[in-house]
Amino acid sequence: MSVVELQGELRSAVRADPRPRPRSASARGPWRGWHRWVSPLVVVLLWQLASVLGLLPARLLAAPSQIAVTALDLVGSGTLPTAIAVSLERVLLGFAAGAVAGVGLALVAGLSRTGENAVDPIMQMLRALPFFGLIPLFILWFGIGETPKVLLVALAVSFPLYLNTFAGIRGVDGKLAEVARTLRLGRTALVRHIVLPGALPQTLVGLRQSLGVAWLALIVAEQVNADAGLGYMINDAREFLRTDVIVVGLLVYSALGLLTDALVRLLERRALVWRREFLSR
Repeated sequence: MSVVELQGELRSAVRADPRPRPRSASARGPWRGWHRWVSPLVVVLLWQLASVLGLLPARLLAAPSQIAVTALDLVGSGTLPTAIAVSLERVLLGFAAGAVAGVGLALVAGLSRTGENAVDPIMQMLRALPFFGLIPLFILWFGIGETPKVLLVALAVSFPLYLNTFAGIRGVDGKLAEVARTLRLGRTALVRHIVLPGALPQTLVGLRQSLGVAWLALIVAEQVNADAGLGYMINDAREFLRTDVIVVGLLVYSALGLLTDALVRLLERRALVWRREFLSR
């Protein structure tokens, strides 16, 4: 029997197979991920029950119902939207500065051994410094305005992007560089068409990590004599033992972190569509 005839019989057998096929994820409808919400809802219900029964005092942790009411009050009074806007501005400025510094230094260190010897030791030393240890110096150098807050976020953002971009550049297949030399590509064309696309997946991993670290750094930065923002709102609520306001601020931090991570994952799917098509062949 020839190969063509064998393939024809196999296709006929597959079409005649009476066994039901499993439904794909897209065919299960919009509720296919409902089971992931069961455990969080159970935790919230137990939390509410403990508050109602007096097992969890409000001075330690407010009930979910009280937190929801407080969130609506903060939104209605304009306090929460204003705080979110201020914190977003700080994160965006810090992220932009940190991303430029991290990617730029990674290119310098990744593309030459001399650049690596000049940049990498300093970055590794700075990466080990704690944020709280830098706050007094930043206040002495830049005052108590917006500059130290933005710089703390920028410093936190730069390290994950630097490390991942550097690893991505050094991880590019050397055979591609041989192809570039065969095609007589210049150094600029080599970096543009081979090195940067090859390092892009790892850079996007660093982007996701850096956005998560940016929100953590913002919490620290907004403790530095801030008069606005989510951190200021949380710090002010701590003085008055308002655990409901504190939890609202923390939930907003979490929601903003998840939103920015989702945006990066969307960018990743769009930017790396060539990779999926290549791997599916």
